[in-house]
Amino acid sequence: MARIETPKRVRGTQDIFGDEQRRFQRVVDTFDRVRRLYCFNRVELPVFESTAVFARSLGETTDVVSKEMYSFDDRGGESLTLRPEFTAGIARAYLTEGWRQYAPLKLVTHGPVFRYERPQKGRYRQFHQIDAEVIGAPEPAAEVELLTFADQLLKELGIADGVTLQLNTLGDAATRDAWRDALVEHFMAHRGDLSEDSLARLEKNPLRILDSKDPRDRPIADSAPDIDAYLTNEASDFFAAVTGGLDAAGVAWTRNSRLVRGLDYYRHTAFEFVTDRLGAQGTVLAGGRYDGLVESLGGPETPGVGWAAGIERLAMLVEETAAETVDVVVVAEDDGFIREALAAVAALRRAGVASESITTGSPKKRYDKALKAGARQVVSFKGDPGGPGHRSLVASDAEVEHVAHILAAFSARPA
Repeated sequence: MARIETPKRVRGTQDIFGDEQRRFQRVVDTFDRVRRLYCFNRVELPVFESTAVFARSLGETTDVVSKEMYSFDDRGGESLTLRPEFTAGIARAYLTEGWRQYAPLKLVTHGPVFRYERPQKGRYRQFHQIDAEVIGAPEPAAEVELLTFADQLLKELGIADGVTLQLNTLGDAATRDAWRDALVEHFMAHRGDLSEDSLARLEKNPLRILDSKDPRDRPIADSAPDIDAYLTNEASDFFAAVTGGLDAAGVAWTRNSRLVRGLDYYRHTAFEFVTDRLGAQGTVLAGGRYDGLVESLGGPETPGVGWAAGIERLAMLVEETAAETVDVVVVAEDDGFIREALAAVAALRRAGVASESITTGSPKKRYDKALKAGARQVVSFKGDPGGPGHRSLVASDAEVEHVAHILAAFSARPA
């Protein structure tokens, strides 16, 4: 008979278990706890959307759309895409599900996202993000709340040391147009020295050249005009309100005038929380204002601002998390007491006590196995199954006769 070859895990995916899973879950649990403090509502979204949702909202010139999306035609011939990020899907739902009546909306979600890119440290083709958005709020206070939320999250995860909030403004439409023209003029003067990717971006999205990692582009990008020379009074006042609000909230930040976001819909504030603890891939949380996004999907002019963070990257920074422990192990040292042991452990679980039962294996070794489980308390059923100490009990009898004293002893024992 031919040997069956086990299929391998697909490149860029991961199986999360043990300490990695505990770190992962700690990020998710802390995120959920902090979002409740800030009164953000949880939403659930489809894993796939019409390809148009991402192609229109992310911008055809972005790497996500042109190189990284997992798109396919379903049996009905419709082009679908596994979500590469959350914001576009939230904006789509805001329009199609009638959520506009609740604006301004403060929303969070988390789950898997998909991008076809080269796997590297903390980066996968299927990875996971936490995401927070405020839709329908044009005021700088929305940025302040989101950034304060993010700052508290990192602190409560215990990873804020060595993480810096970098902040920039992309200005309003008038600012961006004037700055774009100046950048095009600058980059055209150095056209012969730019990388192939930057030459392509020069035609459609010259701002992307500013965050190029190609060494050929860096001297040219570093000498490009700053946005500050083109800020309108309104854009300057908006950025000042954001930074002033962060100062008032006690959130430390630093200005990075070269910070741009990779997606076309961003306006005004752009930000990244960065660290040097993850090597070259130092961004742990990033986002910005996207006042043009909802409009790009056919909706009315609607302000929005949000951020996302990779759960895997955050989990890499989290300290090792202790494994979950068992409170009580119930042992049937004799096969005649299996029924009693099962009834007892069921009653303990209903009472909120984390419990395990040991009813298999060598009767002589079951108690030793229970001791090795590291439980706070071990309860053993043993004796002569046919003697006077044995009864065949129903669950209610077990709760009365065998479980009451277990619960009492457990609750009286200090943690």
